[in-house]
Amino acid sequence: MKQERQTDRDPIRLPKVLADRLTTPFSRFLHIETAAAGVLLLFTLAALLLSNSPWAHSFLGIWEIQGGFRIGSLEYMRSLKGWINDGLMTLFFFLVALELKRELVLGELQNPRMAALSISAALGGMLVPAALYWLLQQGQPGQHGWGTVMATDTAFVIGCLALLGPRIPPILRVFMLSLAIVDDIGAILVVAIGYGEHIAWSMLALAACGLASVHLMSRVGFRGFPIYFLMGGLIWVAVDASGIHATITGVLLGLMTPARRWVSDRRLYAILSQVVAHPSDDETSGNTKDRKTLLAAEIAARETLSPVERLELALHPWVGFVIMPLFAFANAGLPLSLADIGNSVTLAVFIGFALGKPIGVLTFSWLAVRLGIAIRPPDLGWALLAGGGLLAGIGFTMALFIANLAFPESLIDSAKLGIFAASVFSAVAGLALLTLIAVPGNPPREGH
Repeated sequence: MKQERQTDRDPIRLPKVLADRLTTPFSRFLHIETAAAGVLLLFTLAALLLSNSPWAHSFLGIWEIQGGFRIGSLEYMRSLKGWINDGLMTLFFFLVALELKRELVLGELQNPRMAALSISAALGGMLVPAALYWLLQQGQPGQHGWGTVMATDTAFVIGCLALLGPRIPPILRVFMLSLAIVDDIGAILVVAIGYGEHIAWSMLALAACGLASVHLMSRVGFRGFPIYFLMGGLIWVAVDASGIHATITGVLLGLMTPARRWVSDRRLYAILSQVVAHPSDDETSGNTKDRKTLLAAEIAARETLSPVERLELALHPWVGFVIMPLFAFANAGLPLSLADIGNSVTLAVFIGFALGKPIGVLTFSWLAVRLGIAIRPPDLGWALLAGGGLLAGIGFTMALFIANLAFPESLIDSAKLGIFAASVFSAVAGLALLTLIAVPGNPPREGH
């Protein structure tokens, strides 16, 4: 009864629950990313331990089990790892594109010059590391792996920032989240273009027709998610058969998802005001005015959130706590050997992330501000940007994803070692610098 009295103090409000703390999309995204980083780290360590244990052969062999399906003359066969990397990771990129769309339309990146700072930093964080890697590997067997050092791991970066708590300004989290999202989008475009196979133009045209159909369905007013997921699956099959990496499907569909809601608050309240709490006893049929009003209220309440927001709410926990850990478990296995530390690919990957990322982020940010393309918020000093640039060198998830495509079997372990070493160094160096700057009671000053 005590609980009932507490929730009935304001009868027009819903009962308070723990999830109310995560109601704002950005706050909820950060909370899930922070928790997901811990789960991702746990599965990464488990993969490393198992791949260096007496059960290593069995553990690594599980991911090579073959499976698939046939559609007409097209046969889709992959290893278990392949289905995770090509299929489940499509949902990861779909979520990344949804978050970017929401930020551009509804969030902090609505201001073009604010968005330009994150986009410029992300471009620098992709181009400079790739150029450094290419210079170090030019003419060598690992030259084709330049795309490995381009992306930043969103979950681990947000997890590292969470360790600093309120000692850093919220704008740094917004900046790093935006940078990482743009990084991921850029990286998957590189995968689709730079690491695709021979293009089958007929299948690509079929995929384009599928995307046009999705756009037309949205304009006409189809709002049921199942039909869109069915269309998305068919488009994925067509893109995969075209020779372009199928995960680009997630990016395209995510950016096409509407970010504007269908029902406004005003219309919602008008509909709710017509709801009758207790239908009269003589109306027993399901087709009554009261029940129709309740059905309209249910639809209106759902549609006050945009499709982007609703899909984020539904998919983010699954991506953060299932897909990404499963990807890490399947891909992070690496037989560790000190003899591989001096390998040229390992060093090139390490330098690309550890040096190229902070140099690229800082240089392109400075150029964007200097040229008047972007604005730098007063709370986001250059020292904070330097710390964020170091954290951007954590490229774990996307780096492993691209490395599996870019390197032959003989070099993949060397590339993984470079990714792990650079991620650990970047996390420690970035946290150390931000800890020195963000002393409690002494917020960063303008220009620092």
